[in-house]
Amino acid sequence: MTSVTISCPVNPSEDPEKVRSAILAIFPDAELELGDSGFEGTVPSLDSFGKLIRRQRILDAARAVLISNMRGRRTRMSLNKQVATVGKISFADRNPVLGAIEVSVEDDDLVSLIDRVAPMTVDGEEVKQ
Repeated sequence: MTSVTISCPVNPSEDPEKVRSAILAIFPDAELELGDSGFEGTVPSLDSFGKLIRRQRILDAARAVLISNMRGRRTRMSLNKQVATVGKISFADRNPVLGAIEVSVEDDDLVSLIDRVAPMTVDGEEVKQ
């Protein structure tokens, strides 16, 4: 079973509703709660994320991030929340100034999940396995 959790800080200079909208632009089916330090939540699947990375043609980048951050049954990624406000995905460096949308993914067969969400490509085309 796949478990996807999200956390995203809300800084005093930010409008919480704009931060919520940025998260929902990438993960429209996320269930979010606003706490003292920001949003925490869960996402039932990575389907929307997979569609966005295909539309943006960044499968290789997404796959590289997911694989390089694998630790056992879990991987993680940091997404730029400013870019997310316009429905685009950009992977963030560690500790960006305003924070990032932190996504943690856990699955019993993580490699197969990554293969489905961000498959390998050859010359920009998905490799069907």
